[in-house]
Amino acid sequence: MTSRYLLRLIVLTRNSDLLLTAIAPLIWGSTYLVTTELLPDGYPLTVAMLRALPAGLLLLLVVRQLPAGSWWFKVFLLGALNFSIFWWLLFVAAYRLPGGVAATVGAIQPLIVIFLARVLLGSVVRVLAIFAAVAGIGGVAILILTPQAALDPIGIAAGLGGAVSMAAGTVLSRLWQPTVSPLTFTAWQLTAGGILLLPVAIWFEPPLPALTGANIAGFVYLGLIGAAFTYILWFRGIARLEPSVISTLVFLSPVAAVGLGWWYLGQNLSLLQVLGVLIIFASVWISQRAARAA
Repeated sequence: MTSRYLLRLIVLTRNSDLLLTAIAPLIWGSTYLVTTELLPDGYPLTVAMLRALPAGLLLLLVVRQLPAGSWWFKVFLLGALNFSIFWWLLFVAAYRLPGGVAATVGAIQPLIVIFLARVLLGSVVRVLAIFAAVAGIGGVAILILTPQAALDPIGIAAGLGGAVSMAAGTVLSRLWQPTVSPLTFTAWQLTAGGILLLPVAIWFEPPLPALTGANIAGFVYLGLIGAAFTYILWFRGIARLEPSVISTLVFLSPVAAVGLGWWYLGQNLSLLQVLGVLIIFASVWISQRAARAA
């Protein structure tokens, strides 16, 4: 009786962790809508920097704790992988590729996570987890890829590089678990990522124009909700769930983006896209079932 109770408690805790972590990619799906509707156009590096640095500094004021020893190097490497490099390559891919192609290329990240986790964490490569990742890529392609999509070599390379960067950041965040809260861990990485983006944004982009109220609201949303709040949940999930389960949750971002486009912008949603959504949900379910069975 006690064993059965403990098993139910473990499953309940795991499901709660999964649902909380899934909130992050669902919110990330609103980034495109907020960026296009509320922010000035043509400042990708500046937007990325303002999304990370103010939020990181604000969280640092809350936690009042800095890294120590080798954690300075680890934090700046993680900040670069999870924010600076990833967001930079993401914007390059978005500018050079149609949205559907960029998202489909980036969807390869869960597959990369599976094999990186094998190398760095010694995780077992499970056939079911690979199947879930491939199914998720197919679901994203069905959801947002169009027959008219054009390919650009630089854009494809940037999309793949961004996927590798976030995959490495996810696995290393699991490998290097600090003895601090997810709030503190998020504060460190956001600040480091923002610091690394600051000189690049100043060098390559002109100053922002005078900001409107809508611009300010967009920056506040992306910083506090789209970065600080979501990455606290994300890093908490990385510490509690298997990398293969965590990585497939990113498939939920294009689902949220398409759903917001349908609801807010009045975009059409075909039956084929609905099928893509169902495949994505199935891939997430299969990945967590594979990890639970193991």
